[in-house]
Amino acid sequence: MDGEGEDASKVIHVKFVTKLYPPFKAPVSSVVIPSNVTRLGLSSIVNSLLTLEKPEAFDFLIDGELIRMSLEQFLLAKGISAERTLEIEYIRAVAPRKEEKPSLHDDWVSAVDGSSPRFILTGCYDGLGRIWSSPGSCTHILEGHTGAISSVAFVNSQGGESVTVATASKDRTLRLFKVDTAESGDSTTRVRAYKILRGHKASVQSVVAEKHGSMVCSSSWDCTINLWNTDESESELSVSGKKRKGNNQAEEAQLEGEAVTTFVGHTQCVSSVVWPEEDVIYSCSWDHSVRRWDVPTGKDTLNLYCGKALNTVDVGGEGSALVAGGGSDPVLRVWDPRKPGTSAPVFQFSSHSSWISACKWHESSWFHLLSASYDGKIMLWDLRTAWPLSVIDTHKDKVLCADWWKGDSVVSGGADSNLRISSGISIS
Repeated sequence: MDGEGEDASKVIHVKFVTKLYPPFKAPVSSVVIPSNVTRLGLSSIVNSLLTLEKPEAFDFLIDGELIRMSLEQFLLAKGISAERTLEIEYIRAVAPRKEEKPSLHDDWVSAVDGSSPRFILTGCYDGLGRIWSSPGSCTHILEGHTGAISSVAFVNSQGGESVTVATASKDRTLRLFKVDTAESGDSTTRVRAYKILRGHKASVQSVVAEKHGSMVCSSSWDCTINLWNTDESESELSVSGKKRKGNNQAEEAQLEGEAVTTFVGHTQCVSSVVWPEEDVIYSCSWDHSVRRWDVPTGKDTLNLYCGKALNTVDVGGEGSALVAGGGSDPVLRVWDPRKPGTSAPVFQFSSHSSWISACKWHESSWFHLLSASYDGKIMLWDLRTAWPLSVIDTHKDKVLCADWWKGDSVVSGGADSNLRISSGISIS
């Protein structure tokens, strides 16, 4: 047991409980353990009770709060009496159990979307988008941009043999692609855009798709946010370069689209946008603000200021209402807009050592989110503790983007030109 050498003069009576199913369900009976046992010691005790063939890492909660110090210190800090039998809940530790083979690109991997359970979408500084069916297996290359890709998004990726993809680039345009996912064979299919979206006057920094619809939203260094239709019938043929011959493809005409609506209010680069509800868009900017926009009117209905240039924003957590953001310092901040009269964060996580490049809530958890940083690390967080649950440090340079994939994996890209997949993460 991990408790060798621990001072056993003080002991505590505890009962281990869990919502996990067999084989992770221990007998519910009181046991006596040393008071100064740590999380690793608790994990060792539960493993001995379970008699598992392969040891499993666990996390522990008392009254809904994760233990991140010795049991004795935790009880003292929380003012909990050790005289009674303590009920300690255990869950599977939130950490990757497998690192997949990296998928090498020709340049920095600047964007990733893991919202499709079947594919991973990446954007690269070589100006190409790529669709991956598994580690190392690139099925489609999306071509046409003349500058680095800064953001990518699946527009519709659920079911069917065709998916629509949007890419945003430093060449000031967005491109829309229709990808036939039923195409078989070992070779990689090159796809060109069916529609080019022009209108931004500077690099396009972020693109996000409407959840249940066919529109996309983009943000730019020109300080604006644009909404666009992805429907083919909503455009006219472009005049310049309307025909081009692709690899073994007949000549096709490309469409051009103009912005349906433009939101104005930010005073510097709008670095990230998210579209959590039909009528609500959130944005963050280098002007130090997070804004909430009412889509029908184009008015901003909320301003949160944090005093730092922001690179990334996401909305999720309890009631899908918490706003997470990060930028030009090592602090991941979480705001709750439902609390009136204050723009102060309700949580601040400070374990990174450089700027934060990405943050993302887990779609099925109130508590869990990830952050990525220029320090080369991805951290997995739980709102119930101030320390990261897990640190993924497989990248050998800055991490530029990260997302959840299939609920139990993290996909990430960085300045080491790799797409990395960390899998086997248990979120309970």
